[in-house]
Amino acid sequence: MTELIDHQASAPPLPEAPPTPPEAQAQTKVKKDRRVLRAALRWTAAVVVFAAIGTAAAYGVTRLDRTDVPGLATASDGRWDYPEITRPPLPAGSPGPSDRSNRAGVHYADLRELVLPAPKGAKADPALRGTDGWLPAKTFLAEYAKDDREPFGQLLTDNGLRHIAARGWTTPDGTRTRIYLLQFSTAVVVDELLAGKLISYDSLRYALRGSPEMSGDDDGFPMVSEVEGVERVIADEAKPYGAEHVRQAYLGADDTLAVIVQSREGTAKKVPFQQTVVLQSQLLG
Repeated sequence: MTELIDHQASAPPLPEAPPTPPEAQAQTKVKKDRRVLRAALRWTAAVVVFAAIGTAAAYGVTRLDRTDVPGLATASDGRWDYPEITRPPLPAGSPGPSDRSNRAGVHYADLRELVLPAPKGAKADPALRGTDGWLPAKTFLAEYAKDDREPFGQLLTDNGLRHIAARGWTTPDGTRTRIYLLQFSTAVVVDELLAGKLISYDSLRYALRGSPEMSGDDDGFPMVSEVEGVERVIADEAKPYGAEHVRQAYLGADDTLAVIVQSREGTAKKVPFQQTVVLQSQLLG
C-alpha cells in the first residue's frame, strides 16, 4: 500500500544544502528547459495527461489498473475489456526514460512491448505486425493523405526516426484502431515535433487518409490529470464526416512519439478512444 505524504504536516527544519556543482547545475538546466518547452506544448484543454499511475509507480513491471481511468468508472459505459497490462522490464542497469541520469530521455525497454495490446474480442490487423515487430515507415505513412506522405516522411527522416512499432485491431462494432510508436534519438526531437512541426494553431499539419480536416477536441477528456513526461494532442474529424468518423491523438513521451488513430462508420465512440489513449499514455509514462 502506498503511504500518502501530508505536505501540510509540521517537520523539523532542513539543514542548508551545499552549493550545487556546475556540472549538476547544467544537467538541471537541461531538464528544466525541457520542462518549460513541454509546458508550452499544451494545446487546448484536450492536451491532457493522467497521473493515476505515472507519478506513483516505478518504471519496472507494473500493473495498470483499468478501473482507475478517469471517467470510466463503470463497466457499462462503453469501455473495452483490455487484458492485464504491464510495462516491460528494463535491461539490467538501464535507467527509465525520465530518470535524471537519462539526459536524452531514451526508452531502453523494448519498444515493441510498449504498444498497447488489443482488447478482448478484437481482431488483429496483420498489416501492422511488420517484420519482427518493426513496421516500415511507408506502412505508417499510408495512414496519411497522398499529398502529405512525402513531406511527412522527409520530416521523420530529417529528425532521425530510428524505428516504428505498431499494433492494430478491429472490434466487433466495427471500430478500427491503429497505434504507432515512433522512436527518435532524444526527447528534445519529440518535443520540437509537438511544438509546431506537427501542429499548426488549432489543426494538424498532416492530414489522415479520408479525413482531411482534423481540429482540436475542445470537449477535452473527462478529467484532467497527469502522467509525468507525457504530452498529448487530441484531434477530432470536423463534420461532415467522410466514410468513417476519425479520432486521432499524438503523444510525446520522451524519445517516443505515439500516433493513435481510431475510426468507425457513423460515429467513433469517445469512451473507447479516451480509454485507449489513457492506457497507452500510462505504458509510456
